[in-house]
Amino acid sequence: MPTASALVHATIQDRALEPIREKVLAGRRLGFEDGVALYRSHDLLAIGQLANHVREQRHGDAGYFVWNTHINHTNVCVATCDFCAFAAKPGEERGYTMKLEEVFDNVRALPKPVREVHVVGGLHPDLPWEYMTDMLKGIKQVRPDIHVKAFTAVEIWFFHKLYRKSVAEVLAELKDAGLDSMPGGGAEIFAKETRNRIIKGKANAEQWLDVMREAHRQGIPTNATMLYGHVESIEDRVDHLVRLRELQDETGGFVTFIPLAFQPWEAPALKLPETTGFDDLKAIAIARLMLDNVPHIKSYWIMIGPRLAQVGLSFGADDLDGTVTEEKIAHDAGAQTSQSLTVHELCRLIREAGRRPIERDTVFNVIKEW
Repeated sequence: MPTASALVHATIQDRALEPIREKVLAGRRLGFEDGVALYRSHDLLAIGQLANHVREQRHGDAGYFVWNTHINHTNVCVATCDFCAFAAKPGEERGYTMKLEEVFDNVRALPKPVREVHVVGGLHPDLPWEYMTDMLKGIKQVRPDIHVKAFTAVEIWFFHKLYRKSVAEVLAELKDAGLDSMPGGGAEIFAKETRNRIIKGKANAEQWLDVMREAHRQGIPTNATMLYGHVESIEDRVDHLVRLRELQDETGGFVTFIPLAFQPWEAPALKLPETTGFDDLKAIAIARLMLDNVPHIKSYWIMIGPRLAQVGLSFGADDLDGTVTEEKIAHDAGAQTSQSLTVHELCRLIREAGRRPIERDTVFNVIKEW
């Protein structure tokens, strides 16, 4: 039977990848220049096979998913992001803020198997601090068993400034109210000049990383993301991954990394095309190769569609996210995907990719093999 080295060697067309292959097969960490070389290469199948080698070493043929739902409690936001069609300025007619009882009614209506509620919203300047803590407490009262994954690092930094509390205090009070983990949104791209071109009015890279560092210190697990396919360079992408990896070396608190494909429909001024399947699969594969200390890589069907997300399970990803049931942020930005998938649809996607469908909780405890 051919060795892993022989199999990967047979597929490499770009000889510049050979030193990277040797590092990967020897289990050695890739450097910044390796990441740049991977992004510059057009040998997608070789990159994908290297990433799949790492993925199968870690997770075998497991394909994970979670039974989850999203709640976006407000779209009112003081930040200005060129890629966001979800946010509404204070006073804008299409702005909304859910009453807490509406949030609780939504949670009450969830079917019993839903294990995770994902709560994120805009940076609303007029909500009292008690709205946030009471929301978490109320969700836990309605469904004590449900895992609450809430508030991006950008939201936490905003709370710190708005309510004049330290980041540590904000996180401690939210954790006491029912916060179990945090999503990875708001990272976008860390490179300062690039970030400043697409974002105004929210946390910078250092502040985002500082929030995550403190969350991990308090025992709050988080995800991490990168927004790609806009005005960033290859070097910006690799820098982003390296900085996430450095924080993970320090804290070990990131559970999953999610590459997020830029949705160009609601940012016409940027005059950018949609990412291609080639781009999306490469982003998944390179993340798996560079983030050697992050346990899981997500192929996020909400952004790239179920069919391509399914292929991502052979390009380094081990997780498809979940049922979702409703998602506003990506869809308001023009995402063409469905709002939800059933468990049976997720299991079919995973099985047809040659993987075993495994239902998990938010932190990847196995619930059931389907």
